[in-house]
Formats: sequence, C-alpha cells, structure tokens
Amino acid sequence: MAFTSTSQTDWTRSDIYHNSFLIPPNNALTAALKLSEKHGLPPYAVSEAQDGELLTCEISKDFAMIAQINIDNAGLTDKVKIIVGPAITTLSNIKSNASFDLAFIDADKQSNVEYFIQAKRLVRKGGVIIVDNVVRNGRVADPDQSDSNIDGVRKLLEYIGDDPTIEATTLGTVGEKGYDGFLYAINKPNIS
Repeated sequence: MAFTSTSQTDWTRSDIYHNSFLIPPNNALTAALKLSEKHGLPPYAVSEAQDGELLTCEISKDFAMIAQINIDNAGLTDKVKIIVGPAITTLSNIKSNASFDLAFIDADKQSNVEYFIQAKRLVRKGGVIIVDNVVRNGRVADPDQSDSNIDGVRKLLEYIGDDPTIEATTLGTVGEKGYDGFLYAINKPNIS
C-alpha cells in the first residue's frame, strides 16, 4: 500500500467531513469563535469535536472578558468558571481533594511540567490528564530542533517517563489546525 503526502487542505476537509456526521451545528460555538477572532484572541480553542464542563485559567483579563461573553452567549454560565491570573498560582491554590475527572493543559509549554504536577495533584486516581500541542509538527522528536516550546515538551516527557504513577501515550493529530498531537495520561489508581 502506498501512502501519499497530505496537506493542510486535506486535513481541514477531513475534519469538516467527519464533523458533518458527528457534531450537530452549534450556533453559539460559531459565534464564540467569531467574537474571539474579532477581538484578537489567539487560536487556542480546541476543535469543535471537543467540549465539556470546566474550570479555566486565563492570564489576560481582556481574553477572560471575551471568553465570558462567549460562555454566556452559549448558555453555559453555570457550567464554566474562569479564574483570571497565572495558571500555576491558580492551580496551586485549589485544595487537593482529587475531584477532577480530567485536566486539559493548553498553556505555555515551558511550564508543562509544573502544570502537569498540579493537574496530577487535582485529578482523581484513574482520571485523565491531556496536554495539548506536544508533537509540534514532529519537531519535538528532531534532535536538531530546539526552542522554549519544544524543550518544555521534552522536559514533560522526561518527567512522565520517570513517574511510575502515570501511564501515558502521545496521539498525533492532523486536521484544520495542522499536524500536532496531544499527550493522554492516566493518573493510575492505587492497586493493592
């Protein structure tokens, strides 16, 4: 079987095709994405296929304000709480009762290890920690590539590799946002 090279156009078309069957139209999400883009928020939003109930950390008051408008317009005010301030400080101040089922880390890659340590503390045993943007167009695996984002992902991988309480894998993704991937980790339950 021969494989041909694919392009960003192919990945975007694939996302649109699959989502047309799996995800009903969501006017509130479409409006939120347009408002975010209009006000210059970075394109950090996950694709339309990913959603949930959450607590989110945002360092920018302006971005938090636009996010809150989007949340309110979507009718999700009672399901989403935004905390403004540095995420590492916010996470450190949350009491550790391990009540979160899932943590999704999509922040500055240089601090991945610190975010992961806090997520592990807050996610219940058997819970999931996802770290976004860990493939970075394949550059993380290329020893000739280095920048603060790549180095932050590498440090996270080293940290997890030395942690016997975590099981993890990386899943490469392609789609409308290009070629990247995420790390999927399970906070292993205590086994007697």
